[in-house]
Amino acid sequence: MKLIVLGSLVVAGVASAQDSPPPTPVAVAAETRALVTLPAKGGAKLAVSTPAFKDGADIPFENTQYKENVFPGLTWSVGPAGTRSYAIIMQDVDGRMRGASNPILHWTMGNIAPTVTRLDAGMTTPPTGTVYGPNYRGANQPYLGPRTPAGPRHRYHFQVFALDTMLPPEAFASYDELTAAMKDHVLASGEVVGLGRIMPQGGY
Repeated sequence: MKLIVLGSLVVAGVASAQDSPPPTPVAVAAETRALVTLPAKGGAKLAVSTPAFKDGADIPFENTQYKENVFPGLTWSVGPAGTRSYAIIMQDVDGRMRGASNPILHWTMGNIAPTVTRLDAGMTTPPTGTVYGPNYRGANQPYLGPRTPAGPRHRYHFQVFALDTMLPPEAFASYDELTAAMKDHVLASGEVVGLGRIMPQGGY
């Protein structure tokens, strides 16, 4: 018991010596998502939305792996002059794969034509010329919705990037290669965030 009390006093002393407490793992994950690590030049923004849910609201179960895994649809505002393509990265910032340092990667897509600013709900085939990138299952993967475990809701960030370039084929082999190819080419970006939760027993 004495050891426990002593340990508590040491921890309390260290905490009080800091200006602020260290960031929680959740906060760290949110700050390593693509929108943060790939900043837009001049901070230009895209307005991103989905017909399936409002920003910050629950993602319907039909758009998750618990049910049909239907793509929810995505719309974004037109990118700045010089936009040559769009890329999309969907990440769960409240979960980590074992041994991974980045948020869980659910879906990526790139080389979306600059004339395309909408992907329809239920999409099963990407627009002409568009390339599916990696997710946590590997390369060339279609939309993979949440399968949130028990516990607090997870935040799923659907992030859209206007790029001043087309991405080379090798960029779609892995997340690291994708983000390396996008670096310094982001003209504007934006996101819509949905909340994932475990499906109750019996579903609804």
